[in-house]
Amino acid sequence: MILPKQNGVTVSALGVALYPLTCVKASDSLQQPWLSIDLLYWRDIKQTGIVFGSFLLLLFSLTQFSVSVAYLALAALSATISFRIYKSVLQAVQKTDEGHPFKTYLELEITLSQEQIQKYTDCLQFYVNNTLKELRRLFLVQDLVDSLKFAVLMWLLTYVGALFNGLTLLLMAVVSMFTLPVVYVKHQAQIDQYLGLVRTHINAVVAKIQAKIPGAKRHAE
Repeated sequence: MILPKQNGVTVSALGVALYPLTCVKASDSLQQPWLSIDLLYWRDIKQTGIVFGSFLLLLFSLTQFSVSVAYLALAALSATISFRIYKSVLQAVQKTDEGHPFKTYLELEITLSQEQIQKYTDCLQFYVNNTLKELRRLFLVQDLVDSLKFAVLMWLLTYVGALFNGLTLLLMAVVSMFTLPVVYVKHQAQIDQYLGLVRTHINAVVAKIQAKIPGAKRHAE
């Protein structure tokens, strides 16, 4: 995953994963809880458990039985059509007029307002623009060290792709998204300490590489 820069600082992988959620204002979390970042911090255990469990159940089913989206849609349609026919026959036999069995759900408001669409579009545009700028910087070797690190990352991802399929990676991403924020909040001091040591070691190695490779030193900002 490309790490966009904000104010010259590269965003962490966890920050990139959660970045789209930061575009959702706190007031929106009451209207659309499924978009709320509170879910990732388990502030409402029942609500997060339902969302997390649903994701896991769906992904686990797809992983185990290799069910495509088309088959899932057909299964859902089969259930709803069968229920619709059953209720129609039952009403005809009993000579009742209960109306459409899914009337409550058909009348449920699910549309997005123009303001919401504009807000999410602006958020996506900002994220895409930063990603494109970072890709251009890396592929055109504006900074040799960063391009080399990106090449190493892509090389490592080839092994990850060979070991896991897309569904397994998606399952791991969902589990990480619902566990890493909580773990970080509970053990922030220790994690920051170890990350600081790792960052110091990496900076030392990078400095040595920059000293030995001509043209590898960063331009002074």
